[in-house]
Amino acid sequence: MAKQLVIVESPTKAKTISRFLGKAFIIKSSNGHVRDLPRSKMGVDIEHDFAPQYVIPTRSRKTVTALKKEAKAADSILFATDEDREGEAISWHLAQLLEVPDEKVKRITFEEITEGAIKKAVVNPRRIDTNLVNAQQARRILDRLLGYELSPFLWKKVAKGLSAGRVQSVALRIIVEREQAILAFKPVEYWLIQGEFDKSDHSEPHITARLFQYKDKRFEKLSLTSKDAGEKVVKDLKDATFAVHKLEQKEMRRWPLPPFTTSTLQQEANRRFGFSTRQTMFLAQTLYEGLPVGDEGPVGLITYMRTDSVNLSEEFLLKAVKFVKDTYGPDYTGSQPRRYTTKQRLAQEAHEAIRPTDVTRTPEKVKPYLDSASYRVYSLIWSRAVASQMTEAVMDQTTIDIKSSSDYIFRATGSVVKFDGYQKVYVTNQKDVVLPKVAANEPLNLLDLKHEQKFTEPPSRFSEAGLVKALEEYGIGRPSTYSPTISTLVERKYVEKERRRLKPTEIGILVTDLLVKHFPQVVDYKFTAQMEEGLDLIAAGKKEWVPLLKDFYTPFKEHLTKKELEISKKELTETATDQVCEKCGKPMVIKMGRFGKFMACSGYPECKNTKQLNGDGTGPEAVELTDEKCPECGKPLQRKVGRFGPFFGCTGYPDCKFIKNIEKSTGVKCSQCGEGDLIEKRSFKGRTFYSCNQYPKCRFALWSKPTGEKCPDCGSLLVYAKKGTIACSSKECKFTKSADEIKTG
Repeated sequence: MAKQLVIVESPTKAKTISRFLGKAFIIKSSNGHVRDLPRSKMGVDIEHDFAPQYVIPTRSRKTVTALKKEAKAADSILFATDEDREGEAISWHLAQLLEVPDEKVKRITFEEITEGAIKKAVVNPRRIDTNLVNAQQARRILDRLLGYELSPFLWKKVAKGLSAGRVQSVALRIIVEREQAILAFKPVEYWLIQGEFDKSDHSEPHITARLFQYKDKRFEKLSLTSKDAGEKVVKDLKDATFAVHKLEQKEMRRWPLPPFTTSTLQQEANRRFGFSTRQTMFLAQTLYEGLPVGDEGPVGLITYMRTDSVNLSEEFLLKAVKFVKDTYGPDYTGSQPRRYTTKQRLAQEAHEAIRPTDVTRTPEKVKPYLDSASYRVYSLIWSRAVASQMTEAVMDQTTIDIKSSSDYIFRATGSVVKFDGYQKVYVTNQKDVVLPKVAANEPLNLLDLKHEQKFTEPPSRFSEAGLVKALEEYGIGRPSTYSPTISTLVERKYVEKERRRLKPTEIGILVTDLLVKHFPQVVDYKFTAQMEEGLDLIAAGKKEWVPLLKDFYTPFKEHLTKKELEISKKELTETATDQVCEKCGKPMVIKMGRFGKFMACSGYPECKNTKQLNGDGTGPEAVELTDEKCPECGKPLQRKVGRFGPFFGCTGYPDCKFIKNIEKSTGVKCSQCGEGDLIEKRSFKGRTFYSCNQYPKCRFALWSKPTGEKCPDCGSLLVYAKKGTIACSSKECKFTKSADEIKTG
């Protein structure tokens, strides 16, 4: 029997596919990329048309050796990597390494890992698409040229360990410019006037209406900008009478949203569940590659999750319409499937939107086999795809204008769901606002008149979802790049998360200011979007990749060489002070390092005296000595603040480098050993967690802050959870309550 070798990227994917193919097929995984540019050098021959110098990473050598052995024994090889540029490139690299002649290369692709899709792909192989490979190579080389040329420049002129990237640096600019807009924002005072009315029979519900108009003049948000102006209106209304001036009722329709693309899935998972883009993509990847579902074994639950298309296959559309009709009734679906058009100009319409592989596999059916996070993502994908084929929701909207005898008009708007339509499946945050039935000219009673001072709000910092949306709107990056771009910004300490929002650090702002001033093209929104379009044209076979690289690199390299001579590190990173070094007498300066500003002796490297800055960053932090002596040199310990928070350090630094962590106790005893206390700590990546202070003797730890109470169901510690709730720390226990319920017992 002829043996066919099938190569995929992931062991999980290999396990799922093996269920659908017979004994004649050997399924192996490459474990991701098997060749890449070297890490220790540029790896691009610029003089010879930017030829890449690929190497096999150490971690991939055993895998490549094993695949070569399997390839020699196989009668044919099927390359089954993901259906995108990166997957195409992996197949091409594998074919090169396994020395498979071009005419014998068989490339198979599929949108979903199901039996039908896999078997159909096997009997319809194609050749490797060199246009997609060239587009991926061009992206990789372009990013390498920029990163390996510009990053060393930042090391020399700012601080070691910094990096620049084609998409990364533009994303950072978006975050920094939003922060600058927040800092420059000046709040404007305004006054809000709102009335509460009821009918003469005092029936419920009451009507809450905002001040809308005076005679022919409408009140805008900033119409009343002083207390006096607001009080004049209140005075005019004090003895007035009120009646229904105008009543308008109309039917409104809300249409279902299209199924998810990569970016819209990331945005909605972040908005609803607080998931990071990385977490969402990890969960979606596992759902795509396959998870054990009862007796079925590993099953691919969703289609490929890196896509910018809202297209759905005809097969799924027909099945979805039938499912909706059979499950919810004929009123919930139209006679024809609803099709969506992608607004993005260069979206890959051959791909599908993210959808369930089987519409009848409802979230309730698979819930017993998924963890909580995977279930939430699957439920979101399933409900959005199914809802896209359902009828619109119908709302009854009522607008009531209430006029005073002094010619002021208040307006109230309410809406009630008349027919839920797609909202039967995909629930939105829209809430009913019920208004009482009234008639024109009907008199009303004024129950309360609120006269509140307000201030305009600055723009908010970006959430991960908001940044993804901004990148997509600018045409910067592609579905596969959003998540790693944000992760890189956080890991490089260019931004930090504060209440789930992205805040630029001092070093992030400095790097952005430097690039905007001296390398405007690198961080220009339009230029970066045009580069993405160029890569898309290469993928479509409409542009050559070498000219694109030349057009970028030649002027970039000339400009970089010029700036290396012009820019001084001291001008960028040092600020003079009136402080004098107590160790050598030379002036102290404020420097910018990789992790922010600090005070240092200008006599460096002969004198290495450094100091933490005070809160406003203008002078040295006051020395806070303790009564405790250094166990290594006997000098007093002092309180200091480092990148991971406060700690005790020896006053003899840098000669003595002894440090001692400061424990931030939660006041809760460790439930595992019963001896230690749970203290607050920070992980290497800056994430807060809570662990026993008897470590390493006791390794008990929690990601959420303990309340000090124990779970009434299982006895484990309770922890503060999301949205003001309290939950059990045990993964096996589902106990949860609101904080108010806990307080009241």
